[in-house]
Amino acid sequence: VKIRDGKVANRPIYVALAVTVDGNRDILGLWAGDGGEGAKFWLSVLTELKNRGVADACMVVCDGLKGLPDAIGQTWPEAVVQTCIIHLLRASFRYAGRQHWDAIAKALKPVYTAATEAAARERFAEFAQAWGTKYPAIIRLWEQAWAEFVPFLAFDAEIRTVICSTNAIESV
Repeated sequence: VKIRDGKVANRPIYVALAVTVDGNRDILGLWAGDGGEGAKFWLSVLTELKNRGVADACMVVCDGLKGLPDAIGQTWPEAVVQTCIIHLLRASFRYAGRQHWDAIAKALKPVYTAATEAAARERFAEFAQAWGTKYPAIIRLWEQAWAEFVPFLAFDAEIRTVICSTNAIESV
């Protein structure tokens, strides 16, 4: 959004949305970013939430922001960090030619819809074999994000659709 702070500048607004075990949704806060949103920024945000009463988090779905998974681990050590699948796909497209986006999306779908982590790894190996020589950066991206990509695969398909994305926040 455009924010006036001496001068008008575009700044990101970060939203923390909680969903309780009962299914109730609550916006925990909004923060205006200033360009320095590393681990220190995220640790201050999460510490603020913890000090305001968020004692624990079961799962935190985030969109690959640098430093956020580390800050989550420091604040709530038992929390599971899940990368937003849609953001992971969008990040993949940054490394590919526009003419290949549809084919890459179709080739990655079996990876994130696999029944188990082992099946996802097999489908990813197939994807890597087909696209790895043309787009090795996409392969590295998924390999680096793998630990935060797979947690939702342990859940049933109905639950996966809720926890695989930050779309709930984007619709606020």
